[in-house]
Amino acid sequence: MWVGSIEFDLLLGEVGSLKEKRSLVRPLIAELRRTYQLSVAEVGHLDLHRRTGIGIAAASGDHAHLIQILDAVERSVAARPESELLSARRIIRNTDD
Repeated sequence: MWVGSIEFDLLLGEVGSLKEKRSLVRPLIAELRRTYQLSVAEVGHLDLHRRTGIGIAAASGDHAHLIQILDAVERSVAARPESELLSARRIIRNTDD
């Protein structure tokens, strides 16, 4: 089994409060969960208005399929107009590691 995770560091647009931040982050998390059927959570920069960290975890029996999933998720996050993708860090492991 292959297990992969990807953590995104995002800069949000004109956000002046944590409430406005939530109004951008919650729909993003819900869309990623619904579209890709993955585990998704806000994992970083919780107390900053214009930054957020989103973490995603996936498991697959095939390494190539896992890479395809993570690539698709990264493209989807990068294409969102209300945020700028600053970085994406991946970790991929085989259960035999």
